[in-house]
Amino acid sequence: MDVIRDVLDNQIVDRNQRKMGKVDGIVIELRDGQPPRLAYLETGATTLAQRLHPRLARWVAAVERQWGAKNSEPYRIPWSKIRNIGIDVEVDVDAEQTSALAYEQWLREQVIKRIPGGS
Repeated sequence: MDVIRDVLDNQIVDRNQRKMGKVDGIVIELRDGQPPRLAYLETGATTLAQRLHPRLARWVAAVERQWGAKNSEPYRIPWSKIRNIGIDVEVDVDAEQTSALAYEQWLREQVIKRIPGGS
């Protein structure tokens, strides 16, 4: 499998087929005397910005903190939780119980709830 071509930027869906975002990064673990191992998939604006430029990633993290984001760290999905890789990357986690949807939850609480009829 060509991990970069087949996995990076694919949609992540949880065990309930809920969209969790895109695969923004791949973490590879380097081990002494052994081949590299795929450890995690990452999703989050900071990871995506890091792919473009480190300074942009620092700026995105600062903006997230300023806007009150609880966690500007990317969400990591262990490679062992990957169920299937196809058009979507299916993972064995529940999106609602992760920080992957932190931006969506923040938007729901800070904006949508304040719109008349939005609750």
